[in-house]
Amino acid sequence: MNVRIPASTGRRFEPQHRGSHKQLLFWDVSRAGDEKQLDAIIVPTARRHPHLANALELAAELDVPVLLLCSKWARADPSIGKANQLGARAIAADIPGAIDGMPTFGTSDVLAGRFARRTDVSLKRNVGLAVASMMGWQRIMFLDDDIKVEDPDHIRQAAALLGKYGAVGLANNGFPDNSVVCHANRAAGYQQDSFIGGGAMAVLATRADAFFPNIYNEDWFFLLDEEEICKVVATGYMWQKDFDPFADPERARAEEFGDCLAEGIYAILDQGGHVDDADGRFWREFLGSRRELINRSLAVSLGEANRANPEHRRMSESLKAARGRLEHITPQLCVDYIEAWRRDRKAWRLYLKRLPSVATPINALQKLGLRPRSSATVR
Repeated sequence: MNVRIPASTGRRFEPQHRGSHKQLLFWDVSRAGDEKQLDAIIVPTARRHPHLANALELAAELDVPVLLLCSKWARADPSIGKANQLGARAIAADIPGAIDGMPTFGTSDVLAGRFARRTDVSLKRNVGLAVASMMGWQRIMFLDDDIKVEDPDHIRQAAALLGKYGAVGLANNGFPDNSVVCHANRAAGYQQDSFIGGGAMAVLATRADAFFPNIYNEDWFFLLDEEEICKVVATGYMWQKDFDPFADPERARAEEFGDCLAEGIYAILDQGGHVDDADGRFWREFLGSRRELINRSLAVSLGEANRANPEHRRMSESLKAARGRLEHITPQLCVDYIEAWRRDRKAWRLYLKRLPSVATPINALQKLGLRPRSSATVR
């Protein structure tokens, strides 16, 4: 649905990419928590079951159930076999392309066609939130299958801090988990940090309006309340496994809208603004500065010193793909998406209210039309 671009609120914000959003996080916090434990670890997995070893070992050490939501190369049966091998209390289900009864999000309708996001990590995380609602879980930990957490105490600390914060992310000591454009910005010699993300993040499941839209940077949108970011703290450490951000230009093309939108909103938050301040005028200016950001990195990768470097050649192709997709992003599209996101938050809350209370995660997954498997240690 087309939404009129609202008039400027009168507040002016620099429409520039910012190399760090760390000021939005709490850092120097007391390590003392309220000693409450996690209710569950939720792993949206797409890799073969050997990649689950760390998550399953952590679940066994912490003595909490782990929910394995499988698709692509991951399958429920071998995942449960791995859980039995490691002594973890695991429940696994193969996730289809859609879940009966789950809201049809307007944010996905806005992006239908060229901008459609063809991944299912958001769906799987939303399944985790739905199970948490039915089970009455309050403290859950999302953990991706390409993340390693060496010390279970870091997860214990994250769970304890959820008494004071809406989300607690583990700081990344591994490979930077950035978009292609942000990786290129760093490679070009400019400041570029990475923010906390859903790959290793404990959350209060009681934030009933919060859901994961099917967009790149879906976790950044999950962290938003109606107008600003919820109280978020970084603690402990995790390691993101290496990946090649420039391996396929399609990655940059697929990320561009979500990266552009999230970076724009968070740039406003960095300056003390609110989501409502992302009006049509802001997006017109931000899209122009985004183009300059890409062109700046592209000039470095095409420079005489780097032209023969294979990595910079691949970086150039990815940046050209991102720039090509950017040409189709309009201020109206950005405004339409934010309006749809607001409506989807209300739809998500109503959906959770309609879900029944159940006794076990198995029952919860069955209510969603899935066929769960469980390990021998599930009680």
